[in-house]
Amino acid sequence: MALFDLPLDELRGYRSASTEPEDFDAFWAKTLQETRQHDLAARFEPFATPLKTVDTYDVTFAGFGGHPVKGWLTVPAGADAPLPTVVEYIGYGGGRGLAHTHLLWASAGFAHFVMDTRGQASAWGGGETPDPVGSAPSFPGFMTRGVEDPETYYYRRLFTDAVRAVEAARSHPLVDAARTAALGGSQGGGITIAVGGLVPDLAAIAPDVPFLCDFPRATVLTDRAPYREIGNYLKTHRGRTDQVLRTLSYFDGVHFAARGRAPALFSAALEDQTCPPSTVFAAYNAWAHEEKKIEVYDFNDHEGGGPYQQAAQLHWLPAHV
Repeated sequence: MALFDLPLDELRGYRSASTEPEDFDAFWAKTLQETRQHDLAARFEPFATPLKTVDTYDVTFAGFGGHPVKGWLTVPAGADAPLPTVVEYIGYGGGRGLAHTHLLWASAGFAHFVMDTRGQASAWGGGETPDPVGSAPSFPGFMTRGVEDPETYYYRRLFTDAVRAVEAARSHPLVDAARTAALGGSQGGGITIAVGGLVPDLAAIAPDVPFLCDFPRATVLTDRAPYREIGNYLKTHRGRTDQVLRTLSYFDGVHFAARGRAPALFSAALEDQTCPPSTVFAAYNAWAHEEKKIEVYDFNDHEGGGPYQQAAQLHWLPAHV
């Protein structure tokens, strides 16, 4: 696929037309307040693997509504003092997977907390966290589950889980709360941006080719899933466009980015039809913290930089956590 979005010089100045709800902050403050009425109840159970270089813990904590959410905590073997920490969120359809697949950050000397994704984890990776909350009829996938109202939208639950994941990670004695960063790719990148806007004291964030940004543009620019799920829903439910876009505005990475208070390392791929580069730049350009950087991969689709972006993160993060 050749370049299909704005040229790079225009991307660097692009601003989203997404309208921020007047009660955006009140909505999220209420959501988190209600969730924090439930005990975090974070449990870290040692998990035996044949690996010799890391120690692994099977994690359970209370997410949105007090619902149990799973995760993995992986640390360098024998660690006995608080470590800089990476909290990672997973891409669309995936879950926390198997314990032995999370080695990169512990190998670099970090504690690594991976959050499972409620109700997903059946397209790849695997996971163990159900989503016990139902919704009205929705197109197959997750983008339209409960999209009739912000209160019922799926990503309200998932973003809240993600904030609680930071709190759970910070509750472990091997995690240095002051040196905690968030990262993830695609959906995980979109979640990272949301967490960066909702958790005021993160040390850094690193969203890679992030999803869930600039919904008004994304939903009409690409016909590739998952954004296309929204178009397919509206194709059937005629006349609901304004209602759906209003709901999505509470979950748009652009508005979370405007509240970002940590240094940030983004990435975008100029041939990415899944998360078009203009939607990524919309969040990057809105990111409020003055220290920010974006890696651009000229001829890549949604795979983005892959291991090259991991290398960039490995060099960038130690200076911030």
